[in-house]
Amino acid sequence: MVDKSTSRDLPREVEILDATLREGQQCRGVNFTLDARIRIARKLDELGVHFIEAGWPAASPKDREVFRKLSEIGLRNARVAAFTMTRRKDVPADKDPSLNEILECGVDVAVIVGKSWSLHVREVLKTTLEDNLDIVSDSIQYLRDHGLEVIFDAEHFFDGYKEDPEYALSVLRAAEEAGARTLVLADTNGGCLPHEVAEIVAEVRERVRRPIGIHAHNDSGNAVANTIMAVISGATHVQTTVNGIGERTGNADLCQVIPNLELKLRIRTVKSGLEGLKKLTSLSNMVYELSGLPRNRYQPYVGEYAFAHKAGIHIDAIMKNRRAYEHIDPELVGNRRLLTVSDLSGKSALIASLSELLGIELDKRSEELSTILEEVKQLGLREVSLDDATGTISLIFLKYFGRYAPKFEILEWVSLAGGGRDGPKAYGLVKVKVGDKIMVEGGEGVGPVHAIDVALRKALEQEYPELRKVKLVDYRVILPEAERDTASLVRVFIKFTNGFETWTTTATSTNIIEASFDALIQGLDYYLQMKDLKLGKVK
Repeated sequence: MVDKSTSRDLPREVEILDATLREGQQCRGVNFTLDARIRIARKLDELGVHFIEAGWPAASPKDREVFRKLSEIGLRNARVAAFTMTRRKDVPADKDPSLNEILECGVDVAVIVGKSWSLHVREVLKTTLEDNLDIVSDSIQYLRDHGLEVIFDAEHFFDGYKEDPEYALSVLRAAEEAGARTLVLADTNGGCLPHEVAEIVAEVRERVRRPIGIHAHNDSGNAVANTIMAVISGATHVQTTVNGIGERTGNADLCQVIPNLELKLRIRTVKSGLEGLKKLTSLSNMVYELSGLPRNRYQPYVGEYAFAHKAGIHIDAIMKNRRAYEHIDPELVGNRRLLTVSDLSGKSALIASLSELLGIELDKRSEELSTILEEVKQLGLREVSLDDATGTISLIFLKYFGRYAPKFEILEWVSLAGGGRDGPKAYGLVKVKVGDKIMVEGGEGVGPVHAIDVALRKALEQEYPELRKVKLVDYRVILPEAERDTASLVRVFIKFTNGFETWTTTATSTNIIEASFDALIQGLDYYLQMKDLKLGKVK
């Protein structure tokens, strides 16, 4: 709970400006398509952020197209803002191409960045301190004269304030007097620590009249903390990106900032309120997918493992009172709890998993439970990691409790890989028994595992056409041993989906094809077993 003496000084609401479409685009390795940007904007609008900074129209024709498309479709909650910089030092505002591009893109809000650190003014902009104040004032006034609201981003403000506080403040006053609606203090280098941000924001708040904002980069790993401290110290405008993607090490992560403010400090951030927070995990996943960046499974609040419990004493406590090891209910941010079965597990973990996965209730004193626990620990000795393998775990449980109905049997398999005139070739051959029927099928693929998969599906889909829905979405090989030579033990994880659910299987072997085939068989078998269980065919 928030301390009452602190909560009286906190704002009741802050406005969120999300800059994923601009700052995120500047992240190395990210290049959003036009369609991706529109999809992200729609999702942010559903969440209810106040502003979406859609790009820099002077920098890219693609950015200009984004503004045109967003104008066509219209947004319900968010206002679209365009980014620009102050006029060039020797160019009048009305002749500056960057400022004039803003007037052409159909927005009513501009985010304009200007220098506030004397070092940048003298050594980067190569002008005088007085001239920079005119540049800031002229640029804002020009956009204001054309009917736009202006959010002023004071670039490198914290560095500038620490070096020359009076000059940094004079830049803010120039922006304020020119009519800027909000004065955003930017930690552009990302090097400030939370206590510094708190002190400086509190001091600035006493010296200016306009609302204060915060734009934090993550170079010291403090972007989220700095943002929270800025709000506690008086900022009412917050700039973020989804998953924190951005230049260098990124920006303050919207998926952490919003729940911290809403759930911890009781400050309203988005127009959809607490109900909207349930969209955060799906928003995070979508942006990872569209950006091409790997998901951070350990990301606070929205990561797949953010509420994953593995240690036996943790799971035992969670089953008694979920607040014991969870700071919030995962459903509040659209996430879910994961209870991990591994060689570290105790009986509580198994009971919880059996109940969650298969709906089986057991007593801790059950002999069956002790037997399963021993098998899980033996698998751990053989380097079989069950941390993620819900499919593998479920098959073990089903067999122990007599709910497993054999669907097929692999009699023989062969994999062949080689080369040809047109490049590498791989072929697979399987002999499968389904009931009394024996089938032999072959397949060609881009690699040995793919070829075996093609052959196996050719056989099984004749009897189980529903397997056509099952797709492989991830395939990972890990060498758990220190001696990573060609005879090392390999651990394979395969993730599957039917379009609605996902499950993972695992297997180990010194033969990578054998381990892969084993995990593949488990994945298809799991789907058929769970289908029967859900239909009530297995009691």
